[in-house]
Amino acid sequence: MQSTTQNYELEEIDLLLTDANIATMDSNINAPYGAIENAAIAIKNGKVAWIGEQSTLPSFDVFATPTLSVKGQWLTPGLIDCHTHLVFAGSRSQEFEQRLQGVSYEKIAAQGGGIASTVKATRAADREQLFVDAKDRLNTLLKEGVTTVEIKSGYGLDTENEIKILEVARLLGEHHPIDIKTTFLGAHALPPEYKGRADEYIDLVCTDMLDQVVANNLADAVDVFCENVGFSYSQTKRVFQAAKKHNLPVKCHAEQLSNQHGAELVAQFNGLSADHIEHLDEEGVKAMADVGTVAVLLPGAFYFLRETKFPPIELLNQYKVPIAIASDFNPGTSPLCSVHLMMNMACTLFRLTPEQALAAVTRNAAKALGLDERGVLKVGARADIAHWQINHPSQLSYQFGVNRLLNLWILGKLS
Repeated sequence: MQSTTQNYELEEIDLLLTDANIATMDSNINAPYGAIENAAIAIKNGKVAWIGEQSTLPSFDVFATPTLSVKGQWLTPGLIDCHTHLVFAGSRSQEFEQRLQGVSYEKIAAQGGGIASTVKATRAADREQLFVDAKDRLNTLLKEGVTTVEIKSGYGLDTENEIKILEVARLLGEHHPIDIKTTFLGAHALPPEYKGRADEYIDLVCTDMLDQVVANNLADAVDVFCENVGFSYSQTKRVFQAAKKHNLPVKCHAEQLSNQHGAELVAQFNGLSADHIEHLDEEGVKAMADVGTVAVLLPGAFYFLRETKFPPIELLNQYKVPIAIASDFNPGTSPLCSVHLMMNMACTLFRLTPEQALAAVTRNAAKALGLDERGVLKVGARADIAHWQINHPSQLSYQFGVNRLLNLWILGKLS
């Protein structure tokens, strides 16, 4: 392959990784996984300065350059979890047990359970508790090679507590190696105090909530749960219009339980992603393909809820819609804090290939967050690099529960 470098000589680099096999995930490289074998990668100022076959490595001052041989093992881009609800308080394990004993979701909700119980616990929690609990969850993801995580609000459902959740998420980004992107999901569910007044609640989301979120620079995107048990197409559109006025990109919990055409709507707004999408139809797929909206699969929720309606993988492939995978980590429908488990589930449940699964938690997950400088290893990209004790990249989807991560660099620094 043609190797490239920046305008500075390699003796100026910060780190050189040699004797590597690299799954670059660069779609411009005509090889599975964008692989370069017997390769090297040079890092400068937190970015990839050079990458290519080691035999083509330009000369450099071996005594002045920190060098690490990875001894024929594999490097990949740092993994990205592009859909989580990581900041919350409380547990729903007792509800899980009740459901297994035959208690209906409706009865649990009538008893104050369901999302209302998480909202109650999250409202009662202070920032320190939320921070500590969320940091533990981030540490779990970090050990799996995750370098970027999206965190949504949505368990406050009033201005004060939505702001609290987003502030904690921003604070985590300042005090944790993982890079955090935040999403305002005020339109996640209808809070109990607005029962029967959904339009009034959407008024609040679009005005006071969003205004304060923007004024305090707390969100990188806006999301809505567009569903027959969530918010209608027209209510979702109102939130998207409000987000557009503030120049915030939009995402959508779409077509999880029924087809409310949320994916088509988010595509109308050139949205970043439509997530869940089990009930997505061909018109929705076409709309996403036309504007490059990413399809985010959430196999953890599919598994945990024992769903039977599969997302339209063949249609997504036919129309070349980018597919991402995320944990959807949350206390109610996907209490599963593992990107590797999601990769395995996406392969076993949805029949993705291991190469598709790795692309789904690297370059396509980055695209779902509007981040074009990560999720791939090429010159100019962020030096978020995972070093694995594996013989082939397919092992990252094949096996779960055995940690194969040896080293992790975020912006070129060992974490």
